Amino acid sequence: MPDAPVILADEPGSFPHGVLSARHPALIRAVQDAFPYGPGRRRALDELLTGATEGLIEPLGTEDDEQWARWGSGEYLGRSWFEVPFLWSESYFYRRLLQAVGYFGPGGWQGIDPFRPFKLAELDAPETDEELAALDRLGEQPLDEQAQALLHGSLWGNRADLGFRLSAPGAPTAVTRLVADDSELLWSLLPVDTLCLVADNAGRELIPDLLLLDHLLRHGRVRRALLHVKVHPYYISDATTADVVDAVRRLAGAKGAAAGAGERLWTAMAEGWLEVRTHPFSCAPLPYADMPEDLRAEFDAADLTIFKGDLNYRRLVGDRLYPPTTPFEDVTAWFPGPVAALRTLKSDVIVGLEPDTEAALVAAEEQRWRTSGAHALIQVRP
Repeated sequence: MPDAPVILADEPGSFPHGVLSARHPALIRAVQDAFPYGPGRRRALDELLTGATEGLIEPLGTEDDEQWARWGSGEYLGRSWFEVPFLWSESYFYRRLLQAVGYFGPGGWQGIDPFRPFKLAELDAPETDEELAALDRLGEQPLDEQAQALLHGSLWGNRADLGFRLSAPGAPTAVTRLVADDSELLWSLLPVDTLCLVADNAGRELIPDLLLLDHLLRHGRVRRALLHVKVHPYYISDATTADVVDAVRRLAGAKGAAAGAGERLWTAMAEGWLEVRTHPFSCAPLPYADMPEDLRAEFDAADLTIFKGDLNYRRLVGDRLYPPTTPFEDVTAWFPGPVAALRTLKSDVIVGLEPDTEAALVAAEEQRWRTSGAHALIQVRP
């Protein structure tokens, strides 16, 4: 992969610094308000808030320390959270948060997703009803137009990311532009036998992802779909298997075309045409270039893999400050098969831009275009 500086969080005023110093404390407070945790859990969350903003990185003190040592903790323990790779410190924070609330047990809070209330609120929001009702009108359009609309629905659904809302509640929501659009190339790769979709967020983002898969399966553009989700809660809104089931139930319980899609998706899962997959590396603090061989073999066996969302993009291309004109093909050359990225821009890393596109963005918004959520991209390496 091309060399470029790894993104850190040590510069005050930068996006990563804001995540560690403002977004994470806001998340801890939101989790404390969402559950009646006892004094011990609340004390652990308070200690995490202080430690992650003012202290040094400490070991977990569990059997997972061995796994995290393989993922780099030996190099980072005892250092400031702000001085190690941003991708690593952000991931480790969420592992520490799960430990603080007792997710890994033993005890009564074992296996309780601390982000579940926020995810369910997304599914039950009036905006979700409005989006599902629009499916009835979409069904009247030609199939190619339906497919393109569902692709863009999946792409821009990432604006519903809960973590993004915590740190930028006043962020613009209007669709501004695609800074890269390889959608024609993406469609040219279909039909395929096996499509792998690496999902990002639950709630209102996962629903359009599922609707896109339903369309592709229903109309023969994909014979079989593998939906990769997180093996346990990760970041505030990343999808797990439970979130997939919640989303399919939400669709099946709706009206009109949405209900039909939900029923088809439920059947597809039951019959094996749509399969939910998980892997421990999905919650690793590392780029996908470092993935283990069994996961690499799974991606290699797929005819096309689509990575959804901002975090997956960071892990696909590497969380580094590349020149924005660095070719997408160069930073994904290691991937074992055709790969695509659907991403709303909400962090600093970006590749694959044309020089005039970058110049126009910088002239109009300086560097805020990288993180505002008002821009998106569709990038493909066949």
